[in-house]
Amino acid sequence: METTRFLTGQFLLAMPGIGDPRFERSVIAMCSHDEDGALGIGVGHLLESISFHDVLKQLDIDPGAAPDVPMHYGGPVEPRRGFVLHSRDWGGGDTIDVAGRWSLSGTHDVLKAIAAGTGPTAWLPALGYAGWGAGQLDEEMTRHGWFTLPGDDALLFETEAEHRWEAGFAGAGIDPRLLATTTGNA
Repeated sequence: METTRFLTGQFLLAMPGIGDPRFERSVIAMCSHDEDGALGIGVGHLLESISFHDVLKQLDIDPGAAPDVPMHYGGPVEPRRGFVLHSRDWGGGDTIDVAGRWSLSGTHDVLKAIAAGTGPTAWLPALGYAGWGAGQLDEEMTRHGWFTLPGDDALLFETEAEHRWEAGFAGAGIDPRLLATTTGNA
């Protein structure tokens, strides 16, 4: 199997003591990572101030068949921009296949399909994203801060947001309570 240094289709789990309160206990679904930079959608924290129906109403989309689920805090970049991570059984004009694991859409067509009951079978909405410039994430990965985990549909679509961080570490055989908040140098 060919290995790559890029993290598209994987998860980043924030290590205890990451040093940035915006990312404490974060779970980020990596949707794009190459030599030009990286983009991920946070799936470990929910926004309390806005729901999916609120977003649909702001966009003049009748919620129809869509359940009123919480919105995820996708990240600190463009916090008013919406995204939907979803199963690969639906695709629109802007849909991006993420390493054959899940899909990412960011236009109204996926919202309208969900509202009409014709959208993807599994999905979660988010506002904002986590972004890194060229080489920035690669450099961050050399320091204490992030743990990588292979992409897993069950973690993304079947695990409640508030449990994803612990479940991600547990799936890797790690008890996060035993992790140190700093690293040393040899």
